[in-house]
Amino acid sequence: MKLTHLSDIQHSATAHMQNIFAQQKIAFDAEPYPELAYRRNKLVQLRKQIIRYQDVIATAISQDFGSRSIEESKLLDLLGSVLEAEHAIKHVHRWMRPSKRHTELLFLSNNLRVQYQPKGVVGVIVPWNFPVYLALGPLVAAIAAGNRVMIKLSEFTPATNAVLRRMLQEIFEQEEVAVFGEEIVNPAEFTNLPFNHIVFTGSPAIGRVVMRSASENLTPVTLELGGKSPALVTRNYPIADAAKRILHGKATNCGQICVAPDYALVPQESVDQFVAECQHNFTEMFGRNVTKNLDYTSVINERHLQRIQDILTDAKEKGAQIIACGEYDFEKDARRMPIHIVLNCTQQMRILKEELFGPVLPIIAYNSLDDAIAYIKTDERPLALYCFSHNNAELDHILKQTHSGGVTINDWGWHVVNHDAPFGGIGNSGMGTYHGEEGFRELSHAKTVFSRHRLFPTQLFYAPYGTWVQKLTLGFFLKKGDPTLK
Repeated sequence: MKLTHLSDIQHSATAHMQNIFAQQKIAFDAEPYPELAYRRNKLVQLRKQIIRYQDVIATAISQDFGSRSIEESKLLDLLGSVLEAEHAIKHVHRWMRPSKRHTELLFLSNNLRVQYQPKGVVGVIVPWNFPVYLALGPLVAAIAAGNRVMIKLSEFTPATNAVLRRMLQEIFEQEEVAVFGEEIVNPAEFTNLPFNHIVFTGSPAIGRVVMRSASENLTPVTLELGGKSPALVTRNYPIADAAKRILHGKATNCGQICVAPDYALVPQESVDQFVAECQHNFTEMFGRNVTKNLDYTSVINERHLQRIQDILTDAKEKGAQIIACGEYDFEKDARRMPIHIVLNCTQQMRILKEELFGPVLPIIAYNSLDDAIAYIKTDERPLALYCFSHNNAELDHILKQTHSGGVTINDWGWHVVNHDAPFGGIGNSGMGTYHGEEGFRELSHAKTVFSRHRLFPTQLFYAPYGTWVQKLTLGFFLKKGDPTLK
């Protein structure tokens, strides 16, 4: 029967997704431990596809954003994906090896090891801001760990979705890797599937929904959720250089990055200089008027633009000072919005309560370093922390007194794209990690295997209890209890 109604089309898409899930489960059960050669070959093919499709992908991302620099997409979405694939190709043989462990003294001469077993079918839920890197990063970890994968892409990136689907279908059968996008209208239909693991990147609010849905199937989750990542500039670092690096972090992808500096903590006496340096560096990078500058990314859509404008309006109405770092033609291209610096912020403003995820940079003036640290600790734990200092004792104090998913010192964001280290949040900014060996471990089951030596007499610990061997063993390990305790 020909499908003519939207509800029929949506039902068909859901049925297709459920069918693919069933196929992947069957395929995994038939081959629950893919060999090293298979995994490495698939990772090599994936790396080649990313390189081969780089221009098509970057063009599609720009189309979805309305405008995004081809070079920026290659640097942020594609280079990171290639580096992660290359790292896995180089190290997966080592990750797959069973890990030898030491038995207790009591069980000396026996063998104890941990074997890393694929979990099964992994669901990956991808946001719109980095639709390639945040899809392919978890995919690399899942393939390295030997899993089947279903990827749910954002409805905001249809052009990119189409390219990724085409690219991956050329090297994976659908029972290996399958891609879904805007045709799945209700994301809950994806998260309700009984996956063996879910990797979600997005907001804390949606992360809670995903976690509740996953709990129905007791599915473990990795959540990368963002939050208000602070950039703390101390008196032991040049203000001009700190402003340049923080401004770059906020301007990259128009601030639409989960690890973008959300706000800057600056010494009270340096605020004016910091603002001036931000304005200067924005002009140096993107020119005075960004309306037609193709190096500068647009806000993804009108809904998000309205959200950002509402946050600025709220701040202005409550007494904040707003300083634009550049000019733009609001009537012709409102979505290519330059960085707006905001001063005199108060806790009553939305700007200090919500993750900004856009071209807005609040500046919080502080008097002492401990005041700045206390300010950071009053908020939820962020996904990233950026501290600017050339004083090692000061840096050590900041690192020990604050919690965050990760840290970059004297810059922003670069810890994320170093794939030999874990990436993940803490508390409100997420749970679990991926990238590198930690990603492999996250998407593997660490199965403990104890092998009894054929002559080891474990039967000596059987009932009836109270034998001289059992008494000797308990006396050696437990000694004597306190006879005065009642």
